[in-house]
Amino acid sequence: MSRHQVNYVQAQCIKAAGKLMQEMQMVKSGSRIGVAVSGGADSYVLMKVLKIRQSILPFKFELFALHINPGFDPNDHLILQEWLLSEGIPYHMELTDHGPRAHSEENRTGSPCFLCAKLRRKRLFELCGKYNLSHLAFGHNADDLVSSFLMNLFQTGRVEGMSMAEPFFRNTLQIIRPLMLLEKKIIEKAAKAWKLPISKNSCPSSGTSNRAKIMQDLNIFCDGHKNRRKNISNGLVRWQLEKHMALLNNE
Repeated sequence: MSRHQVNYVQAQCIKAAGKLMQEMQMVKSGSRIGVAVSGGADSYVLMKVLKIRQSILPFKFELFALHINPGFDPNDHLILQEWLLSEGIPYHMELTDHGPRAHSEENRTGSPCFLCAKLRRKRLFELCGKYNLSHLAFGHNADDLVSSFLMNLFQTGRVEGMSMAEPFFRNTLQIIRPLMLLEKKIIEKAAKAWKLPISKNSCPSSGTSNRAKIMQDLNIFCDGHKNRRKNISNGLVRWQLEKHMALLNNE
């Protein structure tokens, strides 16, 4: 990593992602990784970290950025596009109506976030097939793991977490989440240190989703308890790691 001048939080992101990628056997020689980039801190840092890992690892893998503009602002992707060009990263970008549709009468009885995410995921899968990508990487972090676990528990009664790595379509596509060991605050500090051009979230539901409300409740629960939030996060991370390792050992 000496080739890259980084500060402490940047190094944390690079090392944590590298550790998880190695432990979970996420990437191998010849992998073609589609990276879902939204323009937020998580996906920017994921792309930056993967590009650095690309120069560190002793084998070659390819990166390809995938951006789905939800349609609230047709120019949202322009800053991201300029950054990807400056980094020499190939990309696919497209403007959709996913966001307005999810907030319209068409979806009056459902969650806007659920439908928008469903449409985006479906399109990302289609693009992975179109570009012959072997992996699809998301910038989900440890906070996302906690919020997903709590949402599943509170809303459906299921004990289920967000996987760090999982196969789809009979192992033709691997979903990977290399930033899952990192807390959101670390990623945001790294994004600031790298001076990444973070875009403002133009979704009208930003900050008011069920996920956001659950995290607000968690903040209240952890307020005044120094290690409570970190212990919850670390426990769920260990659970997912052990779960994945058990699956690998049974193969």
